[in-house]
Amino acid sequence: MGQKVSPKGLRIGVNKEWDSVWYSDKENFAKNLKNDNVIRKFIKEKYYSCALSRIQLERTQNKLVVNIFSARPGVLIGVKGAGIEQMKAEIAKVGKLDAQDITINIKEIKQPDLDATLVAESIAAQLEKRVAVNRALKQAITRVEKTGVQGVKVEISGRLDGHDIAASKHTQVGSLPLQTLRADIDYGVASAHTTYGVVGVKCWIYKGDIIGDNKNTQQGGNN
Repeated sequence: MGQKVSPKGLRIGVNKEWDSVWYSDKENFAKNLKNDNVIRKFIKEKYYSCALSRIQLERTQNKLVVNIFSARPGVLIGVKGAGIEQMKAEIAKVGKLDAQDITINIKEIKQPDLDATLVAESIAAQLEKRVAVNRALKQAITRVEKTGVQGVKVEISGRLDGHDIAASKHTQVGSLPLQTLRADIDYGVASAHTTYGVVGVKCWIYKGDIIGDNKNTQQGGNN
C-alpha cells in the first residue's frame, strides 16, 4: 500500500510554516480551531476569483491578524481600501468577533506560475471551460518550466473528457524528491466542477533545496 503524506505537512518546522499561528489552552483550542476553519473557508469561497494561494491566521489574546497571499491584491484591496473594510466586517460576522480587533494584510504573489495552488486552480478553471485535458496539462507544465524550477508534476483524476470510467493522467518534468526534507516542494490541490462530475487536480513544484539559511533556489515571493 502507498503511504502518502502531504509534502507541506511533512516539512512543517523544516522549511514550511503553519497556516494557523497561535497558542491556546484546552478550553479554547477546539473553538479557535473551528473558528479558523470557518474564516478560511469563507474567505476562500467568497474571494476565489482573486487567486488566493494561502490564508494565514495569527491570534493573540483578543486580536486576529489575517495574512492573505493573493496574485490579484488590487481586487481585494479595492478603491481606497474599501475592500479591506468590507472584508473585516464580513470576517467579524462569520467569526463572531469585533471588527476593531481584526487586522488584514494583503501580500502579493509576484509569480503565480511558481505557486502550486494557483497552478492547480488555473488548470481546474480551464477544465470547467471544456479545454482538453492533455492541452491543459501541457500548457500548465510549460508555464511553470519557464520560471526555472527544478521539477514540476501535475496530476488530474476523474471523468476526463467526459469518459464513462474515471481515470488519472499525470505529467512530470524534472526531479521531485518528495522524501528529502530540505527540498522546497510546493503542493496545491483544486477541484474542477464539470458537467460530468468533479475532477481533481494536484500540483507539485520543486524549487530547489533549502540548507540552513541559504536558499539554493529561485523563490516565487510567496513562501
